[in-house]
Amino acid sequence: MVVEFSKCAKSFGNGYNNSSPNHDYRDGRRRAYQFQIAERACMSRVPIEPQRVEAPLTQSATFLVVTVEDSPEATKVVRSVLSRIDDISKNVSIRDLAAQFACIVGIGAKVWDRVMGLPRPSELHPFKEFKGAKHMAVSTPGDLLFHIRSERRDICFEFEKQLLDLLGASVKVVDETVGFRYFDVRDLLGFVDGTANPVGPAIQASVVVTADDDSHVMGGSYVVVQKYVHDMAAWNKLPTEIQEAIIGRTKWDNVELDDAPEGKQAAHKTLASIEDENGVEYDILRNNMPFGNPGSGEFGTYFIGYSRKLWVIEKMLERMFVGYPPGLHDRLLDYSTPLTGSTFFAPSASMFATLGNG
Repeated sequence: MVVEFSKCAKSFGNGYNNSSPNHDYRDGRRRAYQFQIAERACMSRVPIEPQRVEAPLTQSATFLVVTVEDSPEATKVVRSVLSRIDDISKNVSIRDLAAQFACIVGIGAKVWDRVMGLPRPSELHPFKEFKGAKHMAVSTPGDLLFHIRSERRDICFEFEKQLLDLLGASVKVVDETVGFRYFDVRDLLGFVDGTANPVGPAIQASVVVTADDDSHVMGGSYVVVQKYVHDMAAWNKLPTEIQEAIIGRTKWDNVELDDAPEGKQAAHKTLASIEDENGVEYDILRNNMPFGNPGSGEFGTYFIGYSRKLWVIEKMLERMFVGYPPGLHDRLLDYSTPLTGSTFFAPSASMFATLGNG
């Protein structure tokens, strides 16, 4: 992927974008410097390097969501750490190169302006709540997301420890969830999860923003996270045939079932399939993982979806919670309750490198 000057550098204006009320106008010199970097990159056709969104599902993952303290010093610390995120990753991943370590960083709408100092992605806004007759997709705080994954739990642990040591008092942890791969990529409800994910070249096409979409953040991805807990006692009382009808797939061999007739109760897999007005279907990349503690009766799924367009995930959630048609909500929600909901944008890895210059 390369940057075209006409669709990239010009979108930065003159480096002094005053459109945001939260923008610190005294920071003009830094923004001017970033504009010069962007302009040189565009004119020289320097490749844009996305973060490793397409990294394979691993045995372990940590989903870390934090808020950033509202102070210039906290912002400075966060910017410094994010500019060095690649070096921090190398410090840990070098211990076992076969462990497939990766960390994706997402930035929330509330802190985008002061942390990134660049024009905000066109669709980025706080998590949109969806309230149906019976269930609600809740919105919860979250300024930064760190999606940490590896084949080894200790690698994830060590990276998170070093990361939080560096961030210190500049952030507050609001959610920390440790996920694990469960048998043959199943959730704790017993079904294979992520079957509809794009594969191969379709991954980039589905999750990476292009110059035509939003030139100043090309190479990035929108990210939505939700932490669901399951009522396993109630779920396990259902006959397998009912469970399969709710999900839309057979439980044992993961065969897709036929869609319900138009206007009738749709299965989860149908409600989560999104098309535009022209009938073009849009994919998202799910990297969901189970989490839980049998001793405390906690069983759940951490949903994390990456998309080139945020509206696709939001439409999926609307169909699930409000229903399609309205009133016929996703019956999976009768057994799975969302505790969190946050939206982020994961910029290109190249964009983080400029943060250390401010």
